[in-house]
Amino acid sequence: MKSPIIKSLGPGLLFAGAAVGVSHLVQSTRAGADFGLGLLWALLLANIFKYPFFQFGSRYAAATGETLLDGFKRLGNGVLAISYVISFITMFIIQAAVTIVTAGLAVNIFGTFDMVTWSLLITSLSISILLLGKYKLLDGLMKYVILLLTICTIVAVIIALLKNEQTLNFEQIIPRGTVEITFLIAFLGWMPAPLDISIWQSIWLLEKEKTTLQKTTIKQAIFDFNVGYISTIFLAVCFVILGALVMHNSGESFSNKGGVFAEQLIQLYTKNLGGFAYAFIAIAAFTTMFSTTITTLDASPRAMSKANDLLFSSKIKLPYWFWILILGIGTYIILRFFRDNMGLMVKIATVLSFLTAPFYAILNYILITGKHTPKEHQPNIYMKILSLSGIIFLVGFSIWYLLNL
Repeated sequence: MKSPIIKSLGPGLLFAGAAVGVSHLVQSTRAGADFGLGLLWALLLANIFKYPFFQFGSRYAAATGETLLDGFKRLGNGVLAISYVISFITMFIIQAAVTIVTAGLAVNIFGTFDMVTWSLLITSLSISILLLGKYKLLDGLMKYVILLLTICTIVAVIIALLKNEQTLNFEQIIPRGTVEITFLIAFLGWMPAPLDISIWQSIWLLEKEKTTLQKTTIKQAIFDFNVGYISTIFLAVCFVILGALVMHNSGESFSNKGGVFAEQLIQLYTKNLGGFAYAFIAIAAFTTMFSTTITTLDASPRAMSKANDLLFSSKIKLPYWFWILILGIGTYIILRFFRDNMGLMVKIATVLSFLTAPFYAILNYILITGKHTPKEHQPNIYMKILSLSGIIFLVGFSIWYLLNL
């Protein structure tokens, strides 16, 4: 018989599924390819300073029985409206970005169809799973996806380390110049994920409670989240190492087109690690992106439907199924007509995510330390200090980026 803590696992793994995508396979691999291990400092700082604000999503939901969106409404309709607009603007770009990379991998691994057809098939399959199986199927599926992804990634890293004949250089690098600084901000923006995923985390936790008919304690919620969060950090480091070992100083110029990048990625890994590694790389890469595609396709519609209900009450009723279909159609339109500009779209989405991070960080901190959260469930003094340090970090880097444009 499973312990209550093990049974509570789910929302944290969904967080990992959503986070381990473009930020890991694309951004982390590129960080390793362009800078070697020189940006590990940025990866670790981003994960440390963002940690409290992601955790507060689970903590607030478990403590109050409400989502963060309910909390934003308590802070004022204006606050909720800003979040609503940001989510609406970014969700189509984010979904298109992760879907095109997934489709590119599918073309290179399975062949048969072109990019747009694969995008349509992947989106349709994801929508079918979500509408028919609902949260319960997604929750069960993600446990196996994350396990498979982790095993394949570890095997790939071990193979790369065994084949490596050069000494690893751990010298850390501070990017300079507009191009390098823009990449750094994009890297930080989605490392391990945009901060608005904390909203998704709070929604998933309450969906878990509805499915299991059991109340999640603070301890269970934080344990579950920590499992997912630590997994994302570990996998991010793995992809940076892979990029550094396999691609650094390779002379390869990576394309901004999702399909071409996917082909370059798999060919480089196969060339440098040998045909034996192909299956592990292919499975790790595809499961990485498919997990992100399906979890983002689930979360954005849940968040938009909830925010819509809170803002407009019963006047304008737009349920989950409406938003998931709108997101699927919007994603297809973007991929049909703008697929060659996906590099720019990913950059816009990641930079926007970083620049909006202070907004969500401050809101989450106010909610979890204010009157809307019971005193006994509020974070301790050390977590508050880390939170304030994180806000300074996010605001400081945003100002630094804007000054260096």
